[in-house]
Amino acid sequence: MPISRRKFISTAAISATGIVFLPNLDAQILVDSEKDKLRKQAAKIHSRILTLDSHCDTPLSIMYDKIEMGIRNDAQKTGSKIDFPRMKEGGLDASFFAVFLGQGKRDMESNFKAKQKAFEIFAAINNQLKKNPRLAEIALNPDDAYRIQKSGKRAIYIGIENGYAIGTELSNIEEFYTLGARYITLCHSKNNDICDSSTDENGPEHNGLSAFGAKVVAEMNRLGMMVDVSHISDKSFYDVIKLSKAPVIASHSSARTICKHRRNFDDDMLKTLAEKNGVIQLCILNSYIKAQGNNPQRDQAIKSLSEKYNNYIDLSPEQSALASKEWKQIKIDYPEELATVSDAVDHIDHMVKVAGIDHVGIGTDFDGGGGIVDFFDISQAGNITYELVKRGYSATDIEKIWSGNFMRVFRQVQKNAH
Repeated sequence: MPISRRKFISTAAISATGIVFLPNLDAQILVDSEKDKLRKQAAKIHSRILTLDSHCDTPLSIMYDKIEMGIRNDAQKTGSKIDFPRMKEGGLDASFFAVFLGQGKRDMESNFKAKQKAFEIFAAINNQLKKNPRLAEIALNPDDAYRIQKSGKRAIYIGIENGYAIGTELSNIEEFYTLGARYITLCHSKNNDICDSSTDENGPEHNGLSAFGAKVVAEMNRLGMMVDVSHISDKSFYDVIKLSKAPVIASHSSARTICKHRRNFDDDMLKTLAEKNGVIQLCILNSYIKAQGNNPQRDQAIKSLSEKYNNYIDLSPEQSALASKEWKQIKIDYPEELATVSDAVDHIDHMVKVAGIDHVGIGTDFDGGGGIVDFFDISQAGNITYELVKRGYSATDIEKIWSGNFMRVFRQVQKNAH
């Protein structure tokens, strides 16, 4: 039978010099009691508020790993970080599933193939929703998430990661909007026809946003589609900020001051985003949270894999599945030193300090590389809330971070549509 605190405090040890009390063990009981109190407080907040993840690449798992969303998958065995049962287990109410396209050739034929691939991914998402009508439902507007939350189901939004899907045809944007896409990440790891990427090894091509890119931003504003500035270069970011008539989102980015990576936002970008009334969603990808030590073998394995699969351009479904499997094996063979939830919330602390509590959210990048200690898959989402409670964030602040700030921007973008 466990020793009660009352009984324990009255217990003493006898030594040659007399009675010796046991303050260290007593203090530990008090610490454990306080932790339990904070965990209960965090759990209460987490279950009450709307929780939203603004970016995951789960459609990749659906397409290439044949993950079924209605089944609870094991993250360690399958690599899958999100499914409907684990969303419920982790108390995640809503998520943006990314229609992701790696950057390929930029000619008419390749642009056509990219658009067709996007259609296939939309269909894969919708197929999983049709299979699991009691577990999840498509969401199109901010209010949908709250309605679906009340029904006990998960709300699934769709975003497009990489404007490559647009090609050079503005009309494609409205077509994707009609299919349910509510944001577009303007580019990915390489430059495209819209803008320069933050990580293209060839450097800038347009010196920011291209002339076509300016038209893309205007058309997204017109439709009420959120402009996502994650992945784009710093100059592209400032061009978008200047041109957009509505607030913008960074669906999965972190703080460069805390982890020096080109994908992260520096303090001036954070301030500028806030001045525009936008929001940055903390990315849980390990190398964006914590600087990694040198791992030449891992780097060479990644380089060799990219070369083997032609930089992942124009792959067949079978080749894509093999590339995904081999990439996961590299992560097993050459593991990273994983950041912790505390490391992740250090970014939130900094972004709140610089941009303000009204401009920070969470976008995990699960199934696209995201995953850290104690937030390795979506079933552990409550650990973020617990860490925020530990650090003194109020329930109101936590609700803003988990969904309120993003939904404010979402509503404003739709309101500004014309």
